[in-house]
Amino acid sequence: MRIGMLTSGGDAPGLNAVIRGAVLVGTTVHGHEFVGFKDGWKGLVENDTLPLSRHEVKGISKLGGTILGTSRTNPFEGRGGVDRINEVMVENGLDALIAIGGEGTLAAAKRLTDAGVKIVGVPKTVDNDLDATDYTFGFDTAVGIATEAMDRLRTTGDAHNRCMVAEVMGRHVGWIALHSGMAAGAHAILIPEQKTSLDQVAAWVKSAYDRGRAPLVVVAEGYTLPEDDEPHSERGLDAFGRPRLGGIGERIAPLIEARTGIETRATTLGHIQRGGTPSAFDRVLATRLGMASINAVNEGEWGRMVALRGTEIVHVPFEEALGTLKTVPQSRYDEAALLFG
Repeated sequence: MRIGMLTSGGDAPGLNAVIRGAVLVGTTVHGHEFVGFKDGWKGLVENDTLPLSRHEVKGISKLGGTILGTSRTNPFEGRGGVDRINEVMVENGLDALIAIGGEGTLAAAKRLTDAGVKIVGVPKTVDNDLDATDYTFGFDTAVGIATEAMDRLRTTGDAHNRCMVAEVMGRHVGWIALHSGMAAGAHAILIPEQKTSLDQVAAWVKSAYDRGRAPLVVVAEGYTLPEDDEPHSERGLDAFGRPRLGGIGERIAPLIEARTGIETRATTLGHIQRGGTPSAFDRVLATRLGMASINAVNEGEWGRMVALRGTEIVHVPFEEALGTLKTVPQSRYDEAALLFG
């Protein structure tokens, strides 16, 4: 078979390991050929390709980013659409497509599959918010980077007796904030799933400060203040019509300072969480998912994606991944909150 492959949406540590796992198993075990499309759906629409042989994927599993490039292009806009994508696949002699991406990518893949395009998906999101898989690659690395950054913030906070606010990724869910905040010993964790008041945050901060600690507050970018209807966003919309989030940490820092009288500084970690070398866990998970995507192609599992359930890799329908987001359960937040203040 001749298989196309693309990485779309936000990048995540482990994308290259997926590509390597799929290409190595596909070429050496099954005799498949691969064509990579540059910059996600954009490359597919524009027929911008590069070869993907064993030579091109050697040694890439430890690299961050993606050798294919990525973008947030919507494949149904501009020159795109089902007819154009079928045309490009025919021109390249492709039998199937492997799409690696998050919610937006998989939603587009489902729409194309429903129109007859043969696609297998691989889930990717540092937010870990896809409901059909226990973990997504990139999440473990993002948590590790965020935790290390918070450890550093705590030392400078201790030196100046300041409250430090660390803003991490998390558009709809607070998994990164929860895990990194617990790991770093945060005195408050603010996530989209919880409408936590600033008075409560101030009480936690004051409690920690009164015990001689430099308070650490972790906030997910999608956290919404109780008086707001939408998450904080000042940077417009992306290609899929979603607001570009960021800046909630800078917004709440002066509010905390005003309520507590404690000097407060905010740091937004942003894309630092996406960059650099993937963790060992993410390399292994991504490699296994890449290998499993070839099994799904061989079995004709179109309209399905590979997923982690427990320690096993399974195949699930796209609609299962897109139905609901995997949010932080109340019990998990309550568990963490026992340590606040």
